[in-house]
Parts: sequence; structure tokens; C-alpha cells
Amino acid sequence: MSDSNNGQHAFPKLHNAMWPGLVGKASQGGDEPDILLEPMLRMTAAAEINGQKFDGIDYFLFLPHTDPFASDDELKKIGDLIASFDLKVGSLVAPIWPGTVGGPAMGSDEDQSKFILAVERACKIAQVFNDMGLREYGAIRIDSASGVSDWAADPEANTTRIAETFRRAGQVAADHGERLVAEGEICWGGMHSWRDMVNLLEQVDMPGVVGFQADQAHTYLYLLGYNAPEHALLQPGYSQEEFDEAYTQLTEALRPWTYDFHVAQNDGEVLGSGDHDKTGKHCLADDPNGKLDITRTAEYWLRDAPSRGIQHICWDGCMFPNAVLETPGTWNAILKAMIDVRDAHGWNAE
Repeated sequence: MSDSNNGQHAFPKLHNAMWPGLVGKASQGGDEPDILLEPMLRMTAAAEINGQKFDGIDYFLFLPHTDPFASDDELKKIGDLIASFDLKVGSLVAPIWPGTVGGPAMGSDEDQSKFILAVERACKIAQVFNDMGLREYGAIRIDSASGVSDWAADPEANTTRIAETFRRAGQVAADHGERLVAEGEICWGGMHSWRDMVNLLEQVDMPGVVGFQADQAHTYLYLLGYNAPEHALLQPGYSQEEFDEAYTQLTEALRPWTYDFHVAQNDGEVLGSGDHDKTGKHCLADDPNGKLDITRTAEYWLRDAPSRGIQHICWDGCMFPNAVLETPGTWNAILKAMIDVRDAHGWNAE
């Protein structure tokens, strides 16, 4: 990557996620009210570090932010709202879960059809934003929408079924000029460990079309083997040397498949229940209990990023209290972490 311009690189563009306003909030059974799209946009646009602002947003395609079956005219109004804050759109989260549009990727034929419909809707929404000139890069984010314990009842057959669903969804995406990225999280069956994630991607076998979305917080838990202790690469009390060796092994296995990247922090704890057997606990970028050197570890994922079509990175941090999300300093600290990553590992267009 280029180190010209004294670290002032044009790429990757810096995006903020909109789904922290919804994940774990009232519409998903939480105690706090949802933070709607316009307030999330306003807080994103207000963040600034030495004149640098967020370039855009990544976007969850479900209510109350977006009706996945909205008309083109309704979507254009949303696009105009986003543009009014001088923000672009990057990656979109397809509503692939039961209770949204989709169903488990390893489920019945009906479930599979719903999953593919969710991807199709995401691609059509993407096309509206593309046609508006609001979206020029990014992918469609998916997962298996299946629990780990359900998957474990028959790992081989369930992985084969998930791969079939991903291939069919991948063909839909390819037909729309899009790519799918499966976000590696320990709560999703067949994707809950780094080895299972690699195995699934290899079975799907659509390089360049169906790949991986690497989140720094979630992939840290891959190292520790939550939900798959047999695949742990680190044990408690590890040294820096052991961490570096494990992180190298992890990223060399998954980086070739990585087409989308989330900057995030993790304190090594897990939470979750039900379909989320366990899931990573995101921390704020400046959390003193964070286990990751965000800037240093981002480099492992961003090596040769342009060759994999990456043009932006996005902050991901969910399940924070609304009072934290509504504090301007929260977003400035996040933006600073993003800028530090770009200054250290960014690049300029050729």
C-alpha cells in the first residue's frame, strides 16, 4: 500500500454503521427505544476530527429504518435524506433472518426461498442507490441465520445445505452486479469458527462473488474458540508472540476471501441467548478493556485490500446504551480510530 501524502490517503473511505440504532433495541425485543435513521445520520455527520468526517454509512435493510419492500420512490426519498447529510452508502445488510424477510439458510425449501428473496430485495435496493449515484462500492452482508446448536445436530449435512443456499443467493447477487459477504460471528451455525467459516466458503466455491466480512471484534473470538473450542488458536494468558502467530494463521486463512471489513473492538467477553448462542461483545474504540490494538491488527486484514475490491471500511459496534450512542464524543473517538487505520494502512487510487 502507498504511504505517500504523509498518511493522507484517499482510501479506504470511512463509514459508520446504522444498525447500532436498532440491534438490541425495542424493535428487536430490547428495553430501549430504537434510534431512527435520521438521528443516526445526524450524529454520524456531526462527528469530525481535524476536518475529517465520515464519508458514508453502511445500512441495515429492515424496519424501522427501511421497509425492504419499499417502492423505488420511497427508497429514493431515503437516498435523498442520506445525501442531505453529505454521506454515501456502502455495504447493505440483507434481512435474511426469520421474522424479517428471510429464513435459516440450512432450513426447508421455503426457508431457502425466503433467504434468497431477502438477498434479491437487498440487491434491488442497492440498484436504486447505485442509480442515484449514492452508492459506488460495498457488498451485501449475509450470515447463515441458523443457530450453532441446530447446526451441530448434523454438521456435514447442514453445512452442505448452507453452501447450497449461499450459492443460489450468490447467483442472484452476481446477476445484479453485487457480491455477498458472510460476516463471521460465533453465533451463526456453520460460521461459528474460523475453520468452519473457511470450510463453508470453500464449499460455496464462488470466489469474487461470495466472500467474507471480517469484523475485528468477532474474529478475535474466533481465536479463543468460543462455540468451537477444538478450533481455538489461543489460550487465556497468551503472550504477544502467541497472539501474533495465531492472528497470522487466522488472517492468512480468511483474508483471501475478505471483501468487506469492520473496524471494531472487543474485551474478550461474550453475550447472547436463543438464536445468538453466544455473540461478541463490542466495545467502544477507546475502551481500556479492549483486547485489540485496532490499528495494528487492521493491517492483517487490509493487506492488498484494493486487489479484493475493498474501497471502504465501516465501524461496527452494537448494543450500547442510547445515552452512549447519543454522546458526540462517542462518535469522535470512533472516527479517530478509523482515521488512524486509514493513515497507517490506506492507499490512493492508481
